[in-house]
Amino acid sequence: EESQSTSAPQPAAGKYSWTFDGPSPAREGGGRQVMDLPVASIRRPLGRTRANNQDKVAALMESIQDIGLQEPIDVLLVDGVYYGFSGCHRFEAHQRLGLETIRCRVRKANQQVLKMHLM
Repeated sequence: EESQSTSAPQPAAGKYSWTFDGPSPAREGGGRQVMDLPVASIRRPLGRTRANNQDKVAALMESIQDIGLQEPIDVLLVDGVYYGFSGCHRFEAHQRLGLETIRCRVRKANQQVLKMHLM
């Protein structure tokens, strides 16, 4: 029996120089749902301790324009509010491109889980 790959297509080798270390959406469970959310609806509660790498943001902007976002950002949904804690470069690239939505991997969580992320 042949298994079909459900992982996102990858950009051509060498054109984009970053890698993603996280699990692929195809292997995830735990009630996570992938959806497009308005960029303006995602709260980023952690202050940046350092600026994003602007070369990486520029490369992501080019990639997103060419082939779309290939790896969703991770978002917690707590009491009807979306909180983003990762994907800072991807998030900034979307903002700078003026895109209204961003592909997100959403996980429902409670206040206790949110507090752990804020520590």
